[in-house]
Amino acid sequence: MPVLSFAKSPQAWLYALWKFSRPHTIIGTSLSVLGLFLLALQAVPLLFETGSTLGGLIGLVAAAWIACLGGNVYIVGLNQLEDVAIDRINKPNLPLASGEFSRQQAYGIIGTCAAIALGLAITQGPFLIATVVVSLLIGTAYSLPPVRLKRFPFWASFCILAVRGGVVNLGLFLHFSDRLGLPTTIPAKVWALAAFVVIFSIVIAIFKDIPDIEGDRKYNITTFSVKLGQTAVFKLARLMLTGCYVAMAFAAFSIPGLNGWLMAVYHLGAIAVVWGLSQRVSLANPGAAMSYPAFYQFIWKLFFLEYLVFPLGCWLS
Repeated sequence: MPVLSFAKSPQAWLYALWKFSRPHTIIGTSLSVLGLFLLALQAVPLLFETGSTLGGLIGLVAAAWIACLGGNVYIVGLNQLEDVAIDRINKPNLPLASGEFSRQQAYGIIGTCAAIALGLAITQGPFLIATVVVSLLIGTAYSLPPVRLKRFPFWASFCILAVRGGVVNLGLFLHFSDRLGLPTTIPAKVWALAAFVVIFSIVIAIFKDIPDIEGDRKYNITTFSVKLGQTAVFKLARLMLTGCYVAMAFAAFSIPGLNGWLMAVYHLGAIAVVWGLSQRVSLANPGAAMSYPAFYQFIWKLFFLEYLVFPLGCWLS
């Protein structure tokens, strides 16, 4: 496939950029920014009597959102640059693996995105700076030789959970609290969300590698799926997700500022649906009632929903 040019084929180039950015991660990042803003906003007394304006609030969210998106594209783009040979086996439709983007184009995109992320963060205060810088450093260590932590199952999972579970949730909440004039402390409900997302991030990291066993084995990426087998890892990830949802369902009743009944009904219902759908997945049969990619995307949709349901549970407490 010839390398795409924005000047000659802008629509095709933009679609390739969308694929390069890994849309499910973009949606997850966007909802995490919104969800954490809503959590911080709930603590603002008499919001519009304290000098806050709608435009100011939109600007605050937009700056954090664009900075985080820039960091997101840098991290996933760098991973693709280092995994071209593997992706030609595991994910041949990605722009670098398919030849839609050249390496030079990809370097230009991730360099621009990193610069946007850092440039915006510098204008927004210390907590967003720390969030962006730490995320970029971990993302670099995950993909880039000689460190390349993705080679090791434990450290690969640690990188994903550290960014999505710890850095993003705690850093963004502190950032929004600081900019809204609130105390920069982390309440129990935010710790609970962070802990939930940490476990969920491990589950996503494990699920992510299940279909990629052929390319990972060929290039010595020792994922849990390569070491233990796809079926065993699928059951392990499902069990971990079950524990995560059941724990949140019951713990919510003891967390101040959280509507326990809403959280219990949602989380127990969601995990029941996961189990129902998982029974229809066959890793050995691509023609099963539910394909593995569809099931994996459903897991990501649950991740997205958490950043809507959790703030709702706080606002309805």
